[in-house]
Amino acid sequence: MSAVTNMSKPAPQQARANEIRPVYLEALTLVERLHRRLLDVVKDEFDRRDRGDVNSTQALLLYNIGDKDLSASELRTRGYYLGSNVSYNVKKLVEIGYLHYARSRLDRRSVRISLTPKGKEIHDIVAQIYEKHAATVEQIGGVSCDEFRTLNTSLSRLERFWTDQIRYRL
Repeated sequence: MSAVTNMSKPAPQQARANEIRPVYLEALTLVERLHRRLLDVVKDEFDRRDRGDVNSTQALLLYNIGDKDLSASELRTRGYYLGSNVSYNVKKLVEIGYLHYARSRLDRRSVRISLTPKGKEIHDIVAQIYEKHAATVEQIGGVSCDEFRTLNTSLSRLERFWTDQIRYRL
């Protein structure tokens, strides 16, 4: 009888997995939704300024490049661009005058990317959005500095967990 009773109870590890599953799945949904909401916030600001020349994804890419001179491949490896069509957006931003695009003098196979003055203007608009948010997120949003530290630690650990899943095929 005791063996049957023990089999019906989940093992401690399974019980813990059952406890964490719903909050883990909720966190995944929130991370995805937050990224889309950030794109909406940037789009809204550009709409208010009647700036339809770049989309929100392109604006964030220009912001992330900032004053750096990067190779095209660094956009993805540094996490500056997370989409699948980086070459399309880079090409488009070069065509409309927001990015310099030049072959490296040292390695002709490599391409270097940097902002033009027009690209810097877009960077500055996104920086203004972030500055406004930094000044108001605690009072209006109710999220404290300590909560952001905890959140950032947790998100960094989650990123490392996922990276290990890929790297070590866990």
